Amino acid sequence: MMEEKTEPLLQKHDKKSFFKSLLLGFFIGLAVIVPGVSGSTVAIILKLYDKFLYAVGNLFKRFKVCFLFLLPVAIGAVVGFLLGFLAVQQLLELIPFAVICLFAGLMIGAFPAVKDELSGVKMNAKRITLMVVGACIPVAVAVVSAVSTLQGGATGNILEADLVWQIVLPLLVGFVLALTQLVPGLSASAILMVIGWYAVLMQNLHFSVETLQNVDLIVVVVSLAVGFIAGFFVFSKLISHLFDRARDTSYSLIVGLALGSLLTMFFNAEIVKVYAEWAASGINWLHLALGVVLLAAGVVGAYLLVRVQRKHDKN
Repeated sequence: MMEEKTEPLLQKHDKKSFFKSLLLGFFIGLAVIVPGVSGSTVAIILKLYDKFLYAVGNLFKRFKVCFLFLLPVAIGAVVGFLLGFLAVQQLLELIPFAVICLFAGLMIGAFPAVKDELSGVKMNAKRITLMVVGACIPVAVAVVSAVSTLQGGATGNILEADLVWQIVLPLLVGFVLALTQLVPGLSASAILMVIGWYAVLMQNLHFSVETLQNVDLIVVVVSLAVGFIAGFFVFSKLISHLFDRARDTSYSLIVGLALGSLLTMFFNAEIVKVYAEWAASGINWLHLALGVVLLAAGVVGAYLLVRVQRKHDKN
């Protein structure tokens, strides 16, 4: 039986909703750089997931309303990407375990908000199966990305490929990457690590004249961006359609994906390199202690925000 279709109401932003949309965009931008971070999980926590999907999928149909809703998201995404590119990526090189622990703590503390979306829903065999499958997907991607990174990447340097492949392959990859920003539990950086592009792009992308003169890099980045934008619109429409037809069943898969993403925070390409270094030269106890502290702080901080949101929803 088809579940009742409800169309999200996109109201004009006030200060609070503008800030929440800005925060959502920030994590979407950050998620492109930082392994394991999920902008869509944050959207669920902030109660913006349905509205976000609807606004993207109906941007051309209801341009003014959807554009105004997405504007702070876009601004936040730019800020999050730049901060992730300039600062977080540097911190990942200096104290990777501690940084991963902080984001893991935030995701763990916020998970109850994701689970709340299924509160009162009867869990039949189909929904339980979808939840289990959803949990397995990000774990499988993380395992493959970790193994691929330790072995030096899967496909070589895309910047050395022929021009046709520098256009076609990034278009397809960008299209798939869009799905990672709409579905909790999937990571754009993890997929780039799986195919061996993450390190290549991070090492070559700089705010410099050299970057602008690197034609191969510009072609790849532009093709990725075009594919990403196209995928963003297509997948947002598809997910919204699935929600219209069977929201609770679809959300079972979403919750599973979010749960799986929590596990991948401690087993992804970046963190496995840390484990390998510790196995070879000994555990860095300072980084370990800092990671435990940041993990606890992230869990407590995020859960307190969830409780505040729960109280707000009851009023």
